[in-house]
Amino acid sequence: MLDPNLLKDNIEILEKNINRRGLDVDLDNLIKLNEERKSARFDAEQKRSEQKEMGKQIANSSKEEKEELLKQASALSDEVKSLFEIVEKKDQDFFDLWIKLPNLISETSPDGKTDADNKEIKQVGTINDISSPKSHIEIGEELGLIDVQKAAEVSGSRFSYLFGDLVKIEFSLVSWALNKLSDKGFTPTVPPVLVRENALYGTGFFPDDAEQVYEIPNDELFLVGTSEVPLAALHSNEIVDIDNLPVRYAGFSTCFRREAGTYGKDTSGIFRVHQFDKVEMFSFCNPENSLDEHEFILSVEEELLQELEIPYRVVDVCAGDLGASASKKYDIEAWIPSQNTYREVTSCSNTTDFQARRLNIRTKDNDSTKTIHTLNGTAIAVGRILIALIENNQTEDGEVEFSDNVANILGVKKLSKQ
Repeated sequence: MLDPNLLKDNIEILEKNINRRGLDVDLDNLIKLNEERKSARFDAEQKRSEQKEMGKQIANSSKEEKEELLKQASALSDEVKSLFEIVEKKDQDFFDLWIKLPNLISETSPDGKTDADNKEIKQVGTINDISSPKSHIEIGEELGLIDVQKAAEVSGSRFSYLFGDLVKIEFSLVSWALNKLSDKGFTPTVPPVLVRENALYGTGFFPDDAEQVYEIPNDELFLVGTSEVPLAALHSNEIVDIDNLPVRYAGFSTCFRREAGTYGKDTSGIFRVHQFDKVEMFSFCNPENSLDEHEFILSVEEELLQELEIPYRVVDVCAGDLGASASKKYDIEAWIPSQNTYREVTSCSNTTDFQARRLNIRTKDNDSTKTIHTLNGTAIAVGRILIALIENNQTEDGEVEFSDNVANILGVKKLSKQ
């Protein structure tokens, strides 16, 4: 959530941010509602002060005066109660609209509306010359490692069965990534994947992305689409010791996304599915250090892909393609031979104080309390990394063979027919 003081102190910044994101927001109405709620609170606090003064008068009054003062106090109490009910209603009216505003975009993020406007920063790695490359699903089905047809019968579209060495590779990837991240100061974590509504509001997935989330209505719980959600909420309503920052977590979880509105897009294979496993990096840091922390998380993502010998490129995501919480975001896109293009496999975002303000996570600096910054980044999105590994290491005979260095990480040298 943005600081409401922006309406008074930095309305120009707010207007610019709304324009860069291509949003239609009635700022005049927000300013009006904000002034009304502040005025209502002032009136209510004034009456409460009168109430306190009357309490002192009653305590010091004579027996004859007390009865009349008690009648006045009762009426004043009712008035104060009514005024604060008005305050609560006006606060709700304001914040129902205010909470929908996305984070302020970094000045360094490129302008634009779609991923076509993202700015390429660099390309890394050697793209293998593969004649007539097969897709991961063709190879996986031929080798008996992936079955999406049977999964569709059991669970519907966009699910899969993985078998044999592909499963061993998944768990090797997760274990390897968690060990690497642990060495870099991230605490390995297995968080809950069912959360309450406030965790999704706190991280900015609600209200904008509510249609992407699976709900368990009988229990008032929701399945998370990323462990970013429970990791961010881990320190909600806390004051984190500034000397302990950054606090970093590496969360492993199964993730669930409805993928609403993406029908007909990436429907074959395991690129865009409803259920997938992921290792996610999350950092709580001093606001003064969040820019450096963002670059650090990006460097970790790059290091992982480089050790897996996956060719990739890094892009700076444009304003119109940013999620609500992100101030700045980098995507890493791996080369996918069957599509002859790069596709996103990891991303990392600096959400500045947007999530922490919603979740009430603060720190103290020289007796001054301030909202901290939060950042997140994908370490290993298992399904998409499997795709990149399979396609970039396919052989002419339809199998998959890894270099010795990569095989050492995966625990598998070659994928052959099961």
